[in-house]
Formats: sequence, C-alpha cells, structure tokens
Amino acid sequence: MLSQRIVAAAPKLFRRNFGIAAPALQNTDPIQQLFIDKIREFKSKGGKVDTPEYQKELKSELERIAKAYGGSEGTDMTSFPKFNFPEPKVEISAAPATAK
Repeated sequence: MLSQRIVAAAPKLFRRNFGIAAPALQNTDPIQQLFIDKIREFKSKGGKVDTPEYQKELKSELERIAKAYGGSEGTDMTSFPKFNFPEPKVEISAAPATAK
C-alpha cells in the first residue's frame, strides 16, 4: 500500500523538485559566466592596464589620498607604515624585607 503511494506520487514530486534543482544542474551560474566573459573581453583587448592615462589617474588619486590622510608630499602611500616602539625603561628597586 505504501509502495503504491510512493510510486503514484513520484512523478509529481520529481516535477516539483526538478524546478528547484534545475539551476544547480547548470554548468556555471550566471554570475560566474559574466565574470568569465569579462576576463575573456579583457584578455582580447590586450590585458594591460599600464597605460599612460592609467598611470596619470593613479598618481592623482594617490596624491588626493595622501592629502586626505595626512601624508606629506613624496610619502609613499602604497607601502605599509613602519612602527617604532622604543623599549620601555624599567627601574628595579629593592624589595622591602618581609617580617617573619
């Protein structure tokens, strides 16, 4: 009796679940496909960003950032800052004698 119900309901369940599972059965999702298409487009155009226009724009942006965050002219804002922590001076005093 139970097996007959399962067999009778199987096509209905398969249709219902197939609609949910169909995107999972595709090779790539749409976002991945868009990313792949953009990479192929970039490579077909030469794949270089090192143009004089790009360098000029990069320099102006780095100058703007240096002004906004307190960097002086000539400061390399792309390098990690160097920190200098001086060693603290510790005074050792004689410990008071404890009474027994």
